[in-house]
Amino acid sequence: MAGWPLFFAALIAFLATHAIPARPAVRDRLITTFGRRGYLVAYSILSLLVLGWLIIAAAQAPYVEVIPPIWIFRWIPVLMMPVVCWLAVAGLTIQNPFSFGGLGQRPFDPEKPGILRTTRHPVLVALLVWAVAHLLANGSLSHVILFGLFAVFAAMGLPLIDRRKSRQMGAEWGRLSRNTARFSLRAPRPWPPVWIGFVALAAFAILLHLHEPVIGLSPLP
Repeated sequence: MAGWPLFFAALIAFLATHAIPARPAVRDRLITTFGRRGYLVAYSILSLLVLGWLIIAAAQAPYVEVIPPIWIFRWIPVLMMPVVCWLAVAGLTIQNPFSFGGLGQRPFDPEKPGILRTTRHPVLVALLVWAVAHLLANGSLSHVILFGLFAVFAAMGLPLIDRRKSRQMGAEWGRLSRNTARFSLRAPRPWPPVWIGFVALAAFAILLHLHEPVIGLSPLP
């Protein structure tokens, strides 16, 4: 199986691996079985594997041009991926009561929201930036479907998660979220530790190095 059938099979698998575990009953059972940390680690690994398959399948689909290959657009992912990595690492290494829980040990302090002062959803914003940057640089139909889907998913997720969390938290929502934002240009306060930046740069370097052997296309224009 190759071409469009492979692409749509990978797309369906990706949607299923995100839609099914997101159901509260399924998620609660998985957390009970594996623990919160085990669930997040396993879910992250599975998501990355299926995402890799989906990206490879999109690259192997027949080329149908939607966005012309403008050379300056090829630079956008290279310039934006360090920001994406920083947002993702900063979001995954804290306790976040408003979005994806994260792996941090320190309880959330509403007086020191950190990255949540800029966005309550750093991982989703990272996904949104990643998707838009790659959509502009890869204008074939399969990539427009792929990255457009991610961009829409991330953009719609911001208000949807806020509404769901506010219902769940009730009066606590106002107290805990008063110094946070769905998305703003305010700098984090306090700024995430320096090691977050080093981990993000290391992740960017690894992704840059593995992009061509794994995806089959050099990320450098």
